[in-house]
Amino acid sequence: MPSFDVVSEVDKHVLTNSVDQANRVVTNRFDFKGVDASFERSEYTVSITADAEFQVEQMLDILKSTLHKNSIDIRCLEVGDIHQTGKQSKLIVEVRTGLESDLAKKIVKMIKDMKIKVQSQIQGDQVRVTGKKRDELQAVISMLRESEVDMPLQYTNFRD
Repeated sequence: MPSFDVVSEVDKHVLTNSVDQANRVVTNRFDFKGVDASFERSEYTVSITADAEFQVEQMLDILKSTLHKNSIDIRCLEVGDIHQTGKQSKLIVEVRTGLESDLAKKIVKMIKDMKIKVQSQIQGDQVRVTGKKRDELQAVISMLRESEVDMPLQYTNFRD
């Protein structure tokens, strides 16, 4: 039976490249000369450090633009609050991966509301959709692309 998986993933290598590019942009910008400003990545967390709050906000815009240039949807970012620690301002940005259980349940409900003969089941942090006809699966994919979901979705593991 044909099937596919609905996932929300960010490639770690592309994320690392984006953070490195953002660091290079900050070191080359005139308004950041002589400022101790940097991006640091650990797993799926990016920490932004600068001398002032407005510089951190500018750096967040730089990060978003480099992520967008590298085909990472910025809807997966979860931006925290700016914290002042001594002279430095720091912002933690989480890059969300995987489907949370609430979102997975919402996707399953949306698929069931279509009233198409497909089965959908939650498997960890992804949703597997199975049906008898390939056209029905493609209809599900097009419906999910048009829907307003707050996470970027990818459709992987399509099998006939």
